[in-house]
Amino acid sequence: MKQTLYIIFLSLTAAVGGFLFGYDTAVISGTIGQVSRQFDLDAMAQGWYVGCALVGSILGVVLAGRLSDLMGRKKVMLLSALLFAVSALGCALTQNFDVLVLYRIIGGAGIGMVSIVSPMYISEVAPSKYRGSLVALYQLAITVGFLGAYLVNYQLLKWSALADFSENSFLNLVIQQEVWRGMLGMELVPAMLFLLILFAIPESPRWLVINEQHAAAESVFNKLYGIPDLAEKKIREVTEQAAKTTATHWGLLKNPKILKPVLYGMAIAILGQFMGVNAVLYYGPGIFEQSGLSDGDALYYQVMVGLVNVLTTVLALLIIDRVGRKQLVYFGVSGMVISLLMISFYFSFGESLGWTSFVLLVLFLVYIFCTAISISAVIFVLLSEMYPNKIRGLAMSIAGFSLWVGTYLVGQLTPWFLENLGPSGTFLFFAVMCLPYMYIIWKKIPETAGKSLEDIAAYWLGNGNDK
Repeated sequence: MKQTLYIIFLSLTAAVGGFLFGYDTAVISGTIGQVSRQFDLDAMAQGWYVGCALVGSILGVVLAGRLSDLMGRKKVMLLSALLFAVSALGCALTQNFDVLVLYRIIGGAGIGMVSIVSPMYISEVAPSKYRGSLVALYQLAITVGFLGAYLVNYQLLKWSALADFSENSFLNLVIQQEVWRGMLGMELVPAMLFLLILFAIPESPRWLVINEQHAAAESVFNKLYGIPDLAEKKIREVTEQAAKTTATHWGLLKNPKILKPVLYGMAIAILGQFMGVNAVLYYGPGIFEQSGLSDGDALYYQVMVGLVNVLTTVLALLIIDRVGRKQLVYFGVSGMVISLLMISFYFSFGESLGWTSFVLLVLFLVYIFCTAISISAVIFVLLSEMYPNKIRGLAMSIAGFSLWVGTYLVGQLTPWFLENLGPSGTFLFFAVMCLPYMYIIWKKIPETAGKSLEDIAAYWLGNGNDK
């Protein structure tokens, strides 16, 4: 029990990075209209305001894997916490749109780093039978961050309309006159919390073994498992697996057996972004407004979307190791296709059929349920466990680079899609993009539930079995 609680503590600590990821990603949705009006942004500039953080994420994810292999997982998480804090404070105080974009890019770099290193750290400390659920804690934290951002946006907007902060010039600026500053600045609180609690966790034991710090690794494994013989066995397994991959980091990619899972990881990472979820999370309030809702009601609907996202992720966390990764994808993506087609139908024919905005909310909630229980819950689990220990950081960076390129493109292009294809054509496009994702999971990715990281690596290297 003591060891289990310790592993949960380590996983929850790393998962706080997911909360910051979620908050930083979703908080933007409540500020787009205000920032656009204040700085007179056109559709492309609006897309840049949303997408600039994703440029930072791409930079962060490119650096994160190699840095985590060189410096360790813990130090890169500490760096990401600092970037989040600097970004939050800078966004709250800046007076210039270009400087605001710069601070959003800094925060984006934090997102990119933590999106690689936090799930990687959890996967490297978690026992095989619980690894899916523990890594899914990271995805749960992301959804809690989404919901937290929606709630903060909603509450601050409410305060800005009802409260009087005229006697305090700072609060008057960040909550009343330009409430978007308060929305972005509130991220400073969880960023500082993350920074502090990271000092209480050890380095990943697998990273320590790969870097020949066996005594330190044995100490951590003993804390994780409480059995000295098991700690020695784990060190031996990691060492033997590493010995099978003797090339340098980039040289390993010349091995087709290693390149194959890297390419599959890239494919599912980028395709997952073109299935609509980030368009809903970034532009949900604006999409709801197109159905006739006011600003306040649109943000309230977005809070409902965030709540369903959290609750469904809890369900996914509980069943992912029992049901398996692939079965969740089959069920969830099928539901995504149906709900996306229905949303497209709503925007084409809903008004003539007398459908209200409540119908749109229900369709969005069904879509979010299907997304949260499948691709959102599975993606970081798969990416954190698909690769051999020696190349995990680099391989996750490559897959993460694809994920954030896709996320950037969706964030940048969604206003254009909505303007030129309309909501109906946009959601039809997202439905079509679900099909190649389903094919790759079905035909190319093995089931990883219940297998050790070393067993999964053995499968790709051709000396293991997919059972």
